Amino acid sequence: MRIKSLLLAVTATAALFSGTAGASTELIINGNFESGDQGQINWGGHQLAGWTTTGYNFLFNSGNVDNGGTTGQYGNLQLWGPNNGASNGLGASPVGGNFVASDGAYAVGPLSQTVNGLTAGQQYNVSFYWAGAQQSGYSGETTEQWHVSLGNQTQSTVVKSNANHGFTGWQKETFTFTATGASEVLSFLAAGTPNGVPPFSLIDGVSMTSAVPEPETFAMLGLGLGLVGFAARRRKGKAA
Repeated sequence: MRIKSLLLAVTATAALFSGTAGASTELIINGNFESGDQGQINWGGHQLAGWTTTGYNFLFNSGNVDNGGTTGQYGNLQLWGPNNGASNGLGASPVGGNFVASDGAYAVGPLSQTVNGLTAGQQYNVSFYWAGAQQSGYSGETTEQWHVSLGNQTQSTVVKSNANHGFTGWQKETFTFTATGASEVLSFLAAGTPNGVPPFSLIDGVSMTSAVPEPETFAMLGLGLGLVGFAARRRKGKAA
């Protein structure tokens, strides 16, 4: 019974920690881009809740990205995919629904959001899914990349090489930043080559959470460890 009590206490500690370790507060508004108007963002009345941009950036979904497209200041825009002549695997992001496509070689401008509730000196994880694609109607190899900034800190993804009429596939990226104030601007800037063969960087599922457990996690862990200590002392006392 004494051993059973100790094992139960250890199990309780593990359960408490695992149940709270993932409970960090989500700091991003509309990180899956589900609240917004299809089309060129911040042009023609199209808005994307929580985000601002001055670039040639579009809100798509998997249903229209290569099938009908959407509208921008220069008319209809689609990306190469199975529905318009390129069997490249272009499809929904891992989180589904809407995603943002940003031109990395023309009228480039960041997609930005002011993040509040930060603690100066604390580390935060910024994660997202991204891919490289190409504008329908153009041909040639391209490259795609994202530059991600929090305040004056910038980190970059690898440069993806993309075959003619290609699609790189979705992948997940996580960067760790250290906050310098209570509010900072998080921005995503597409970069691509060459000019005139529009490379588009895609993004979805943006998330930002603390990189360390929140205070209540430590409190629960302490309680669990206390139970372990109590069980151990009880066992030792009875053995004497």
